[in-house]
Amino acid sequence: MNIIFPDQKILSANEAILWRDTLQKLQKKVVFTNGCFDILHRGHVDYLFRARAKGDALIVLMNSDQSVKKLKGETRPINPENNRAFVLAGLGCVDAVLIFNETQCHNWIEQLHPDVYVKGADYTVETLDAHEREAIFKVGARIEFITFTPDCSTTQTILKAARIIEPKISQK
Repeated sequence: MNIIFPDQKILSANEAILWRDTLQKLQKKVVFTNGCFDILHRGHVDYLFRARAKGDALIVLMNSDQSVKKLKGETRPINPENNRAFVLAGLGCVDAVLIFNETQCHNWIEQLHPDVYVKGADYTVETLDAHEREAIFKVGARIEFITFTPDCSTTQTILKAARIIEPKISQK
């Protein structure tokens, strides 16, 4: 059995473009999704496995620490980008991870030409970022929305941890 280590799946921009070109020549359907993936939980894993089922290969564009701060605030991310990317790449359903600095990924959609673009069901075509929506239509990708696993979110995980830790700190 040929094992691919997670760090082998974390690609630079040029490597991601070459990876996509190779898959396109092989007529493989590439699925594309993006996000912060700050504290990986069951909801993320369920989402990623269901995204991967929509095609032959899944590339995850993961927000860099810099872009997570812009999106989520100064206290985030909890885990640094290299650790987040390694954990994502360690999942069997993830074929490639690309860390990106922008808050939106429309430029990457245009460069990587996914066949399927996946977002959570909290979005609709109308509520997608306008630039991302335009890029998706430009490359001819199909849009799929995946429902979330109930009671699984990074924010809930952080709040639960704070409730557990706070009383212990107060008791000291």
